Amino acid sequence: MIRIFKYIEELNCFVVDPGYKEIVHELGLAEWNEVVWIGRFFMLDNDYGEHWFDNWDLRDGLEVKAQETGYASEDLMILDPDRFINGKDGPCHDASQRLLFWTDVLKSLQLSLDTLVAEATRVNEKRRADGDDEYIPDLESRIRLIKEEQGQS
Repeated sequence: MIRIFKYIEELNCFVVDPGYKEIVHELGLAEWNEVVWIGRFFMLDNDYGEHWFDNWDLRDGLEVKAQETGYASEDLMILDPDRFINGKDGPCHDASQRLLFWTDVLKSLQLSLDTLVAEATRVNEKRRADGDDEYIPDLESRIRLIKEEQGQS
């Protein structure tokens, strides 16, 4: 299992785990950040989910403290509990409860290499079919190398 986020307690936010980040870049899953595709699953499997960390105003407020602790503010993944409501039949919880819940979820979030490979294969096949320049012709070789590195020959 591959951990997705690293929790930064003194900032009460996350950064993308370096090991996950490396794998995602090798597999071609990074978009404008490495967790865009995961956000789509969390947000009812639609493109709204790619914006689950669009909260630049919250990052600006942590910029000085982030630098003091060795992090770039643009790398911070800050949970905004209001992004996790749609107003259709609720909300059922207040913002502080949503923040606690989603913080716990992201602290424990791990995905299998199989899940990452399945998504990379799907995305790469779509890129091939669309004639996209980001198509990775050697994706299968990359997957084999990653599996070897992860001890999953």
